[in-house]
Amino acid sequence: MELELAGAELKSVLNRLRRAQGQISGVIRMIEEGRDCEDVITQLAAASRALDRAGFALIATGLQQCMTDMESARADGENPEQLRARLERLFLSLA
Repeated sequence: MELELAGAELKSVLNRLRRAQGQISGVIRMIEEGRDCEDVITQLAAASRALDRAGFALIATGLQQCMTDMESARADGENPEQLRARLERLFLSLA
């Protein structure tokens, strides 16, 4: 299953990933500077949430595409259950 992102979906995911990238850079800098543990953990939690949101946005797009792929798989005689299982594994990897 190939994931295709268009326009607003792509921009949203990329913005979230860039935000997480900036936050992770900030965490690294904070650790190197010996900043307060609470501040570092707060920033790390924000980066984690940004990554989670990007992942969930990708999964949501994948779910939409999966429905189409499952219909195509049935039409082509492929096993749609394998496609569903792959998507389930992806979803659970973010849990």
